Amino acid sequence: MGLVLKYVIQTKAGTWHYRRRLPRDLAPLLRQNEFKRHLGDTKREALRNYPKVNGDFDRLVAEARRRNSAGLPAETPLEVHRMAERRAQELAGMTVMVGGRMLPGSDPEAADVIRESHLGAHGETDDVEGRAVAILSSGGKLSRPAPTIEDARKLYLKEKVGDDTKKTLELDRVFKLVSEALQSDRTLASIKREDAKEVRDHMRDGRKASSVDRYLNVVRAVINHAIREFDLAGVANPFMYLEADTKDKAEPDRDKRRPFTADELKDTTARILFLANPALQRIWQMLEGTGCRLAEVAGLRVSDVHLDHAIPHITVEWHDDRRIKNAVSRRNVPLIGNALDAAKAAVTAAGNAAMLFPAYGRPNGASSASAALGKHVRAVVTDPKVTTHSLRHLMKDRLRLAGVSKADQDIVLGHSSGSEGEKYGRGQEAMLEVAQRALKAALGIEDKRK
Repeated sequence: MGLVLKYVIQTKAGTWHYRRRLPRDLAPLLRQNEFKRHLGDTKREALRNYPKVNGDFDRLVAEARRRNSAGLPAETPLEVHRMAERRAQELAGMTVMVGGRMLPGSDPEAADVIRESHLGAHGETDDVEGRAVAILSSGGKLSRPAPTIEDARKLYLKEKVGDDTKKTLELDRVFKLVSEALQSDRTLASIKREDAKEVRDHMRDGRKASSVDRYLNVVRAVINHAIREFDLAGVANPFMYLEADTKDKAEPDRDKRRPFTADELKDTTARILFLANPALQRIWQMLEGTGCRLAEVAGLRVSDVHLDHAIPHITVEWHDDRRIKNAVSRRNVPLIGNALDAAKAAVTAAGNAAMLFPAYGRPNGASSASAALGKHVRAVVTDPKVTTHSLRHLMKDRLRLAGVSKADQDIVLGHSSGSEGEKYGRGQEAMLEVAQRALKAALGIEDKRK
C-alpha cells in the first residue's frame, strides 16, 4: 500500500518530497510559486517529517500574510540564511541509503545524495531550501551574507523598539526615507559618507532642520546597534556627526518656541478654564505652576502625588505607562498655589484609578492632551512659536528673573547642569526644599519660613 498524504510525491529515485503551491497573492512576496521540502529517503522518514514540514508551510503563509498586510518587505538574504541553517540541521539529522549503507545526512556522501535528489525533484528551488542544501553540502562552511540596512532596521525594531507603536511608526517613517535614497538591501559595510549625505539631503526636502536632525539620530542609533550586535569590526557609522545643516547656515529662530506674554497667558488660561474639560484644566494649571513637560504631568500616577508631605510635590519618574526624557529628568517637583489645588482636585477625581488623569495616562495620551490644549492656545495666540510647551519656557524665564541659580533651575526643570559638584551633598529632601524655594521666587509667592 502506498503512502497517501496530501502534497507528498515520490520521485523515480524513490525519495519522498513535500510540494505545495503557495497562495497566488503571496508568491511575489516570497519570490517563489511552490513550497518544496525533502521529507526523506524512506516511507518511515516521510511519515515522521510530514507534520513538521506541513506546519512550516502554515507558518510561512501566516507570516507572509502578516508582512503583506503591514506592507513589510520580504526576508533579507541574512534572514534566509539563518532559516536555512536551521533547515540544514534537520536535513543533517536524516538517514540516507548510500550503496547499501545507512548514513546520516551530515555525511558528505549523504549530503551529495540529498542535494542531487532535491535538485532532480525540484529543479528551481526556493531560497531557504536551496541554501539549506548548499550549507549541508559545504559541511556548514557556507558563509553568512553581510547584514544590510534592512537587517539593521529589523534588529533595532526587535531589540530596542518592541511593542512601542509610536516608536515603530517613527522607525518605519525614517527608514522609508532611507530606502528612497539608498536601496534597503545595501550592506552596512558598503555605505559611505557620501551615501549618508544623500540620505540627509533627501530628508531635507520640504522638512525642517530640527525634524531632519531627529530622523538622523534614529538612523545613527540603528546603525550603531547593528555594528555592535552583528560584530562588524572595522565598520564605521557614516551617519555619525552628520547634521541637517551647519550651525552657521541654520535658522534656529524659525524653529524655536517662545514663552507666553502676560496677556497671552491670561487670555489662554481663561479660555481653557472656561471651555476645556476638567482634566485638561488641571493639567494646564500644573504645567504652569511646575514647568514640567506635558508628558510628565499627563503620565502621572496617583501614587506619584504626595499631598501629605511637608512639601507637597509630584514625583516624575519612569514607569510602564510613561517614559521620561532621560535619567536627569527623574525628580521631585513641589506643588504650589494653583498647581497644588489642581493636583488635589485631580486626585479626588481619579478615585480608584491608578493614573492621575485616566483619559491621558495611556499610550499616546500626552499627544492627545497636547492636541486638545494646542487648539485652545492657537485660538488665542496665532504666533506658531507659542505652544503648550511655551509654559515651560515661561517658567525658565521666571526662574531667571527671580535670580535663581542655574543649578537650582535645573533641579526644578530636570535639566543636566553638567556639574557633578553642584549635586554633591544634596539629598532628596534638601533638593525638594531648594526646588520649593526656587518656585516660590519664580511665582512671586512669599516664603514664610524665611
